Amino acid sequence: MAPRTSTNGLAILALFAVTAAWGASFVLMKPAIERQPIPDFLATRFVIAVVILVLVRPSVFRKITPRMMWTGGVAGVFLALGYVAQTIGLHFATAAITGFLTGLYVVATPILAWLLFRQHLSAKVIVAACLGLTGLGIISLNSFGIGVGEIWIVIGAIFFALHIVVLGRWSPGTDTYALTVVQLVVVSVITVAVTLVDGDGYVPPPDGDVWIAVLITAVLATAVGFLLQTWAQSTMDASRVAIILTAEVPWAAGISVAVGQEVLALRTIIGGSIMIAAMLLAEWPGRRKPAAGEIVPVHPLGHFE
Repeated sequence: MAPRTSTNGLAILALFAVTAAWGASFVLMKPAIERQPIPDFLATRFVIAVVILVLVRPSVFRKITPRMMWTGGVAGVFLALGYVAQTIGLHFATAAITGFLTGLYVVATPILAWLLFRQHLSAKVIVAACLGLTGLGIISLNSFGIGVGEIWIVIGAIFFALHIVVLGRWSPGTDTYALTVVQLVVVSVITVAVTLVDGDGYVPPPDGDVWIAVLITAVLATAVGFLLQTWAQSTMDASRVAIILTAEVPWAAGISVAVGQEVLALRTIIGGSIMIAAMLLAEWPGRRKPAAGEIVPVHPLGHFE
């Protein structure tokens, strides 16, 4: 058996690779959803991801229980709404801003857990929420108010937070892999249904560039990303995993600038830095021992203790 320190080192590298894939997915999706309708892009992405996860573990269906169908169904609806809202926002905003604002789910998760289930709300989360709102204001506010893209992204972040709260409340004791498959099936069904009722039917990726974006987001950002995150969380503390996963945000900004997709304005850099600080503050382990079942805001596709 490999030493635990070696295993943790590999887990950290795996998580950083996952965050790079997530950050790159914003950059890849930006031009892709201009050439393929958003529901059709998402439907293609998540159907492929489900197929991959089922092929990796065909026995997964034997582990699906009625309770898991309920939990995965509710969580899957929130996850689908989160991805749809986030992708609509990405259509109007930049990849960097989408990454920064999506990170608000980290701050929103403990607040929603407190509102819905009266879970403990620490002072650092309240400070983090104030920092997050400050960063949001610096990035988003202009002479015309908050842009439509930013509004959609924030709505998506709230749905992601609700998704995490639902899993944190109802998922303990269920099989992680099977529960994720159920959720992604729900996302696939919802997005496919939208493509069939929008009047145009399903529109496949129109060219090779869009197919590349679909495959990278489906294979690396979704299927492989989930597998690596699940493995990493089996060897590391959930709070530490959550902190590492905030690297998704600077990856999105850095890659979008590196490929020439955008130039970061000073207010985006300042506001984004404040939002990253808010995320780290909300997730940083405190001296108080977490209560049993307390929700740690790890990435929406992960497993929550």
